[in-house]
Amino acid sequence: MIFKTNCKIAKGLMDPVPVVNVVLLLLLFFLLSSTYVQQSGVGISLPGFDKPNVRSFQMLVVTVTSGNLLFFNNRSTTPADLQKALREEVRKAPNQELIIKADKQVPHGVVVEVMNIAFKAGIHDVNLATRPETPMTMAP
Repeated sequence: MIFKTNCKIAKGLMDPVPVVNVVLLLLLFFLLSSTYVQQSGVGISLPGFDKPNVRSFQMLVVTVTSGNLLFFNNRSTTPADLQKALREEVRKAPNQELIIKADKQVPHGVVVEVMNIAFKAGIHDVNLATRPETPMTMAP
């Protein structure tokens, strides 16, 4: 048996509206599903490092400003209060990791003091935050 069809292959220009709709939907999907790292509101200038180690910022964060002010999770604190707060965090979850975000103008001794406070509080993993070093371009 032979069936006749009335199908014809249409030749002409492709309608761009469905393609644009798909691209916009994909863009919207990727924007909504991507993760963002929110930096603290304290203005500091991080020192550079050649080989950055990408870490997630879901850990404990101590920020040291250029005026040697301490902030723990965006709240101003003192060294004694910092040790108490870190001990409480260690009690909640024993394997906590601490990130120290210190301005490049902060003396080395202040950073070491914060590390000692963290070690006394029971934190074993302490990392220093840096930013990727941007290569300098030479003017001709």
